[in-house]
Amino acid sequence: MNHLMTIDGFLMYLTSPEGSIFNPEWQGLFQDMSQPLAHYYISSSHNTYLMEDQLKGPSSVEAYIQALKRGCRCVEVDCWNGANGEPVVYHGHTFTSKILLKDVITTIANYAFKASEYPLIVSIENHCSIEQQEVMARYFRDILGDMLLTSTLDGGVASELPSPEALKRKILLKGKKIGNEPESFTGEVSDEDEAAEMNKDSLASESPPTDAKKSKQNLCKELSDLMFCKSVHFHSFEHSCTSAKPDEMSSFSESKARKYSKEAGSDFVLHNTRQLTRVYPSGMRTDSSNYCPLDMWNMGCQIVALNFQTAGMEMDLNDGLFTQNGRSGYVLKPEILRNRERLFDPEKPEEREDYHPLLFSVKVISGQQLPKVKQKEWSIVDPLVRVEIYGVPLDQAKQETKHIDNNGFNPCWNESLRFTIHTPELALVRFVVEDYDTASRNDFIGQYTLPFTCIQPGYRHVHLLSKDGMSIHPSSIYVQIKITEL
Repeated sequence: MNHLMTIDGFLMYLTSPEGSIFNPEWQGLFQDMSQPLAHYYISSSHNTYLMEDQLKGPSSVEAYIQALKRGCRCVEVDCWNGANGEPVVYHGHTFTSKILLKDVITTIANYAFKASEYPLIVSIENHCSIEQQEVMARYFRDILGDMLLTSTLDGGVASELPSPEALKRKILLKGKKIGNEPESFTGEVSDEDEAAEMNKDSLASESPPTDAKKSKQNLCKELSDLMFCKSVHFHSFEHSCTSAKPDEMSSFSESKARKYSKEAGSDFVLHNTRQLTRVYPSGMRTDSSNYCPLDMWNMGCQIVALNFQTAGMEMDLNDGLFTQNGRSGYVLKPEILRNRERLFDPEKPEEREDYHPLLFSVKVISGQQLPKVKQKEWSIVDPLVRVEIYGVPLDQAKQETKHIDNNGFNPCWNESLRFTIHTPELALVRFVVEDYDTASRNDFIGQYTLPFTCIQPGYRHVHLLSKDGMSIHPSSIYVQIKITEL
């Protein structure tokens, strides 16, 4: 026996998990899951009930099923008064269809831990009357049963939230909560919700400010008592530093979050070492488009909510980040975003103590069995490959190969692309294959996104995914990866 490998055997090896660009060591659950909740990125969905746009599309429990199967660990439920005393879920003041809250909670109970055993956060926008809030509280208690956790595990006042490990298979509700007011049955709370924020977003800049008057809403104690995380209005970073409790969470629209990241970078990073921060798309995104989540992750924001129903680069990045760590929906933030002593500024990565930029070289060699993008039998793709880097501002970059005429079966590029990576822990790499078109926009063929830290150097296969993140096996590209210190 010669112990030789045949051509077929060699090809099988190259396309096997050992030949993948994704280091198999990082695919399973490998991170420390015993740190406080605020130390993790959490895969999060916005207006989870919507299947399409934000104005007139259908609401459906199917949208919850899809998000939860995809590893989402924070879903949103907008509750409004419904007929016959039954609370409904829909996008308030729009023409989106309505579904029963009871059905949403039942679906969450059935699918919460199918993809991951780690805690599921349910973010509640509560617009209901006291009577229907009582119904809400009853449904949450009765349908979720033992899965529902309403207070920190030790019962005392903790300085940090519990860890994902301590909260396994638990559902945590986040919403408005009565403070320490003396009311016996109901409490008044300020209405600090997305609807108000969206109205501000859509106001013309010359309009007088409308946020001076906060509408008040009565809150039912039974529902308030079920909240694990309390929605609070954000006053300032100084205020949160001195006064905020670990279970208090503020939500920011993307524009507000971007403003804070520019004006108070390291203060925002410090805030996110202690508090959970939720970011959601601007009210102007009525088509359910998404913002780039990287800008928020760079600040250490944990709950960066995206419209899961909208395919594109933004959801590719979300899927890419959460591909690691057993697809559990939780990824431990890099040490630079957990350290309270040495604050990291994403705008100035070179100022960190352990600054070691890397040279990332990608030789794009060939493609295998790329799918046709036009249905006509005679159509053949003219493929090109683009490598995109997402991370701190200094790392944002894109380079692409030339296109190959009329060859989707086995195109060969043999082109080298080079990038400098200043903050490897925050970088994501996206490989995109497109069908070149001289007259119009290139057509999308496939993509694959993964964290830079999960890349396995050497000769590797990149298995392509569809626009919706599904495998389009056996389509792939073959690359050589080199990572060296500068």
